[in-house]
Amino acid sequence: MQPPRKTAPCTFPPGVMVPQIDPSRCEAKGPCVPACPYDVLIIRLLTPEERADLTPLQRFRAFVHGNKRAFIADPDACRGCGLCVKACPERAIRLERRVVPP
Repeated sequence: MQPPRKTAPCTFPPGVMVPQIDPSRCEAKGPCVPACPYDVLIIRLLTPEERADLTPLQRFRAFVHGNKRAFIADPDACRGCGLCVKACPERAIRLERRVVPP
């Protein structure tokens, strides 16, 4: 793991919190990616399978935005600082406590 790029107000150890991205809201503008000091998020093209799982409105929005959106690249690295949530102009990201199976 790389050291963080900047100081973050993290309140959790890695893996307790995980970002959730709303595909209906994400427009792949990208400020969430550099905002995260732990490289949790990426912007990438949707696969054909991922596009097929979208609703018609989500597919249209994805097309308008180059068929890209944010994805969680490394959920185990998230420390719950919330910088990605603050950086997202579409308010498409929220943090949730990870549910660990028993």
